[in-house]
Amino acid sequence: MQTILITFHLIIVVALVGVVLLQRSEGGALGIGGGGGLMTGRGQANALTRATAILGTLFFITSLALTVMANIGRAPKSIFDGVAPAGQSAPAGNVLDQLKQIEQQAPAAPSAPEPPRQ
Repeated sequence: MQTILITFHLIIVVALVGVVLLQRSEGGALGIGGGGGLMTGRGQANALTRATAILGTLFFITSLALTVMANIGRAPKSIFDGVAPAGQSAPAGNVLDQLKQIEQQAPAAPSAPEPPRQ
């Protein structure tokens, strides 16, 4: 199923690029410029604008579907799992457990002296 969706996604991408490049250029960008052709005037703008909107929506939907399909069956994972201070191997547990262990092992730090009053 995922292969079919990827193929459909790539077809949409190629069509979307083609439709965008066919649109008339207002500022001299990548469009084919002026001149006559198969479609001219308002008909071209309406058809190409509508095609761009439809293809963009399909692209968005297939992108979301591929993302969901890729993440089905994956267990949630925290970015803090397996993080260790420099030079140490990662112990079992997460970062919060590690911080609690370090806090319990370290002696209490003396409080800073108050600055002199003037």
